[in-house]
Amino acid sequence: MTQTFRIGIIGCGGIANGKHLPSLSKLPNAQLVAFCDIVSERAEQAREKYGTDDAAVYAQYTELLQDETIEIVHVCTPNDSHAEIAIAALEAGKHVMCEKPMAKTAADAKRMVEAAKRTGKKLTIGYNNRYRPDSLHLKRLCEEGALGDIYFAKAHAVRRRAVPTWGVFLDEEKQGGGPLIDIGTHALDLTLWMLDNYKPKLVLGTSYHKLSQRENAANAWGPWDPAKFTVEDSAFGMIVMENGATIMLESSWALNTLEVDEAKCTLSGTEAGADMKNGLRINGEQHSRLYVTEVDLKAGGVAFYSGKAEDAADVEMRMWLQAIEQDTDPIVTPEQAYVVSQILEALYESARTGEAVYLNQA
Repeated sequence: MTQTFRIGIIGCGGIANGKHLPSLSKLPNAQLVAFCDIVSERAEQAREKYGTDDAAVYAQYTELLQDETIEIVHVCTPNDSHAEIAIAALEAGKHVMCEKPMAKTAADAKRMVEAAKRTGKKLTIGYNNRYRPDSLHLKRLCEEGALGDIYFAKAHAVRRRAVPTWGVFLDEEKQGGGPLIDIGTHALDLTLWMLDNYKPKLVLGTSYHKLSQRENAANAWGPWDPAKFTVEDSAFGMIVMENGATIMLESSWALNTLEVDEAKCTLSGTEAGADMKNGLRINGEQHSRLYVTEVDLKAGGVAFYSGKAEDAADVEMRMWLQAIEQDTDPIVTPEQAYVVSQILEALYESARTGEAVYLNQA
């Protein structure tokens, strides 16, 4: 018999309403029993739409955490509060899904890892792009060795003009950065996961404020206010792993380019290569001839994916509750997400100093 979980949501803004709440509400074993937001109207609206009949509304997350019947908490707040809330929830005996990035700083991310170990509660981070059909199929190919030794990769998170102008996205103090920490984090997580390589050696990064100060700029979500645009508009980096593998990371909210890709990766191995740019394509050499194969992702399921009409967020939430019920590791482990935060922070540091940053040095 499937276990039913009582879940509390902390932060009832865009990411909660755009991903967590709709996907959780589809699961028969998820009961949304508590909603917390500093704007009471948002919490009330979320409760009305998704909550159980007896669901409670809170203005302070500390009050929500006092409810001992709540087993799982989802943290959907700005980046600077991720660690504080997630650690408090773990220490209150809750399993925690925290939105990406794991934290504003690597030090905070490390404290979250330590809290999960100390409390014995499960912690995962919302890297939902791992659960797309193309991602899951490519991961299986990587695990089976179809690409061989993957020694070069690209992590793509490039928008031409799609600067998020709402909330605190443009506030460096709240978010810790712009497109690199916002969407670059997805591409980097996806790439590291494909390589199954979490041992970075050094990074070299650059960041730019080239288009952010333009008045009345063309943008998918309307013009931004240059005075409030305190984060980078684009950032790029090279990551060298301990085994010699190289990852090139590109991220932008505003860039003069037509090569637009988000939360995708390109892999080059000794046996074959792969990219997600136009569907999922595998390339290589066979019988002294080069080949390109386009993978039909509609023909049957792949690992963790049943072939039903579930989007990535639906699969993510289902697998998260399954990991708790079966007492297995979540698909995204806190240790993996911590490495992503380490690399992002090092890229920002390198961009500021103009020097390469070495990681994990004794």
